[in-house]
Amino acid sequence: MSRIHLIAVGGSVMHNLALALSKQGHQISGSDDQIYEPAKSRLAAAGILPEIEGWDANRIDQKLDLVILGMHAKNDNPELLKALELGIRIQSFPEFVGEQFRNKTQIVVTGSHGKTTTTSMLMHVFQKLGISFDYLVGAQLDGFDTMVSFTNAPYAIIEGDEYLSSCLDARSKFMHYHPTINIITGVAWDHYNVFPTFPSYLNTFQNLVASLDVGSHVIYYEKDPLLNEIILHHADHLMSHPYTEANSQLINGTVYLIIKDKTFPLKIFGKHNMQNLQAVLNTCSILNIPLNPVAEALSSFTGAAKRMELISENSNQVRYKDFAHAPSKVKATIEAVRERYPDKRILVILELHTYSSLNKEFLPQYKNTVDLADQVVVYFDQKALEIKRMNLLDPAFIKSAFGNDSIKVCENKSQLEELLNKYQSEFDLILFLGSGQFGGISLL
Repeated sequence: MSRIHLIAVGGSVMHNLALALSKQGHQISGSDDQIYEPAKSRLAAAGILPEIEGWDANRIDQKLDLVILGMHAKNDNPELLKALELGIRIQSFPEFVGEQFRNKTQIVVTGSHGKTTTTSMLMHVFQKLGISFDYLVGAQLDGFDTMVSFTNAPYAIIEGDEYLSSCLDARSKFMHYHPTINIITGVAWDHYNVFPTFPSYLNTFQNLVASLDVGSHVIYYEKDPLLNEIILHHADHLMSHPYTEANSQLINGTVYLIIKDKTFPLKIFGKHNMQNLQAVLNTCSILNIPLNPVAEALSSFTGAAKRMELISENSNQVRYKDFAHAPSKVKATIEAVRERYPDKRILVILELHTYSSLNKEFLPQYKNTVDLADQVVVYFDQKALEIKRMNLLDPAFIKSAFGNDSIKVCENKSQLEELLNKYQSEFDLILFLGSGQFGGISLL
């Protein structure tokens, strides 16, 4: 067994990776400048929580076999510099994971939206059908102890992110995997801080498709014109499988999946989820897994954590929370809710939290994404901008960027609480969107 140190061990994937490696018997250590829950408690329970937060070059010595570098670590990190000085092997987590999964049949889910949900659906189906598999996914799922698994299973299901691998490796994370089947859900500009132009963002998906092994399968959403162009020009060496939405019907608030002459009730809804579901059906068809058992398994799928999560429901009001933060995700989520609840008055509370969403150059990408809501509150914290060393935002500019003068803009937690208290009795459904914590206010 190896002695492995993880720099930036508190990350959502990184701490799960530490837990999985510790479970394998490796001697694990780690560091981070801040470690939040649930990572803190989970690392502590496994006996691998750093005693002190912060970076310390003394943690790095020649006895280490490997350093795994998280994206949160910067290139001036003292532990990283010490590892480089000593010549210790350093890998980003996607490079390490890709190496562990190299000899498996890899199913990699990529795209600007729907990755976590589609990956989760596949994992749910494989688990229900008793198919042995390893995995890497970006959210904690019911029925799985960790977000990463390393065993002798023949399959690996991987959420393939386009973000950069580490401060030492500017390749997109998904470039480290070797899929037999690659799903691409769609392409919509995101991660402005590392892809400052849309062509640079598009290029990473072109590189992905071009890099796939000859004869591999690419399953892609055919209503995306940009994706069609990528497939047309870069996928001649691949087996291409276009898809749209799964055949389904909404009856009395429940969506039914239709497979030939049989129907299967689902716990999820929305066109975006029907697209994700069809990608799963296509994958299972390629793997010669019968679709009726797949559909039965999908009937009990409730979604990934923080994805269209029902947080409260009573006779007066329904509240959902969704991780949606990029423009395409925001638009798709609001459309899904409006489709399921056509007669309800909908209040959307959207937090701008990511580097992209807080950037003045990127904000116009949100134009018309929230138009199906009856009222929208956009929240951001000026302090977060200061911490990220970004320019302050003008509420009038935000309204202009969204193309909606009726939007209410909150610049701090107090303003958000005040507006929520004012509006909550006026709406049948409240939808919280974003990857932040909404200032820590109660969402119930």
